[in-house]
Amino acid sequence: MNLLILYIHPNHTSLTDAFLQSVLKGSKENSNIKNIQVLDLYEENFNPVLLFNKDKRRRDMYRDPELEIYRDQITWADKLVFVYPIWWGRPPAILMGYVDRVFAANFAYKDKKGFQTEGLLQGKSVVCISTMKGPTHYPLFLLNNAHKALMKKAVFQFVGMKKVTFFEFGYMESRKGKQAKKLAKIQRYFQKIAS
Repeated sequence: MNLLILYIHPNHTSLTDAFLQSVLKGSKENSNIKNIQVLDLYEENFNPVLLFNKDKRRRDMYRDPELEIYRDQITWADKLVFVYPIWWGRPPAILMGYVDRVFAANFAYKDKKGFQTEGLLQGKSVVCISTMKGPTHYPLFLLNNAHKALMKKAVFQFVGMKKVTFFEFGYMESRKGKQAKKLAKIQRYFQKIAS
C-alpha cells in the first residue's frame, strides 16, 4: 500500500504534529504499507487561492503544470491521510484551498449529463485525524456535524473515495493526560490497517 499523508498545521511543535508522528510510527511498523510520502502544505508554502480567468480557465485546471506534482501524489496513493486541526468548526483554509485547486474536474471527477458526475479517484481510501480545543461532540450538536459532512460527502465521496474514516479528538488543549492514550490509539490503528 502507498500512503500519502497530508499534514496541515503551521507549527511542528503542536499536538497535531504529535499525531503525524504517531501515524508515521505506526505505518512504519505495518508490513502492508510499502511506501510513505508526507506532504506538509505549510512547509510546501502551498498557495490555496483558486484563480481562474480568461487566460487560465477553470475547465483546464486538471492540466495546470503547477499542480502536477500534487495530482501525481494522489494518483500514486492507495490511502490518503489528512492530519489537521479544526478551527472555527472546519478544517484550515489551506486544506480547503488544496481541495479547490487539486481536486479539479477531469482529474478527480468528470461531469456527465445533467447534474450527474463520476468520481475518478475510486478505490482510494481516506483517514481524517483532527484535533480541536472544544469538546469532541461540539461539531455534532452545534454545527450539525458540518465538518464530517463537508469532508466525507462534499469532497471525498464526490470524487469516488467511498471509504472514509474519521478520528476527531476534542478538549486536546485542556486534557494533557489523555493525549498519550489518543496518540497511542492512532499508532495502533496504523500498525494494523490492511487497506
